[in-house]
Amino acid sequence: MAQLDAYLRTSFKPRHLRLLVALDEIRHLGKAAASINISQPAVSKALGELERGLDLKLFERTARGVYPTAYGECLIRHARAMLSEIAQTRDELQGIASGSSGSVRVGALATAAVELLPRALAAFKARQPGVFVLVREGTVETLLPELWLGNLDFIVGRLPEGGNAPGLAEKTLMEEGVSLVTGRHHPLTRRRRLRWSALTSYPWVLPPVNTLLREPLERAFEDHGLAMPADRIETLSFHIIRAYLHRTNAIAALAADVARYYAALKLLAILPLELTKLVRPVGIVWNRQRPITPGGQALMQCLEDAARPAAAPKQPAFFAG
Repeated sequence: MAQLDAYLRTSFKPRHLRLLVALDEIRHLGKAAASINISQPAVSKALGELERGLDLKLFERTARGVYPTAYGECLIRHARAMLSEIAQTRDELQGIASGSSGSVRVGALATAAVELLPRALAAFKARQPGVFVLVREGTVETLLPELWLGNLDFIVGRLPEGGNAPGLAEKTLMEEGVSLVTGRHHPLTRRRRLRWSALTSYPWVLPPVNTLLREPLERAFEDHGLAMPADRIETLSFHIIRAYLHRTNAIAALAADVARYYAALKLLAILPLELTKLVRPVGIVWNRQRPITPGGQALMQCLEDAARPAAAPKQPAFFAG
């Protein structure tokens, strides 16, 4: 252990981080060497020095390539996090030198990507045009690992069920419901009142299994004594949902503010069926162990401002008939 500690403190360099990540991504010495612009012998030599210095075998060499051991996987995971920290440091230093306040990296869940986050970004960039903002859209499953690694400052969207995990903090922005939507000329849009039983004879667009809205919808069908629709497709893509509803008599469930946005544009219709307390609020999730940058704090404040009822644009809900 003394050798391991001494090597990490005195001899472990950023070039080792890049080498580890390249080998993990490409799994081939020659191709990894080309990706970081050094020769294959130099890669072999550097990897050998690294393993001898740590006194650990990091990769298994085979005829088909190289594969990380358990030690290698551990070191690669931390290498990615350290490279991310170095990149953020570079961006912040460049931002300070250019008169801005650095960078912000945001993970956006679907519920925030259509209305809330764009409103906040417009306000934020009006105040701080020099700040670099990266927005990565995805699901909880894809964005949370990026948050843990430090590749994201925070995630905005529907807060996960079960509350925040250990090490994570969350802040509620708004209590936003769910609306059922259809194409503008769907037969059900002519009704002023609906029962759940009226929905069973139409096809559906449902969120995939293990996404935030799927389980609450399954519970809603069960509570009303109905089976899950057999005639359905499953997707989180708003583009696919909107186009599919336009071409069919399908029904979909969307966050209420997203539904209002498309209804105001007369692209979709909102069905007059109330869905109360179906999902958790919309909010922000971040890692307690990583300080939020000044730019990140400013964007969080813009999100809070944009989430206030007075900040939302007045959009009439569309009901055909």
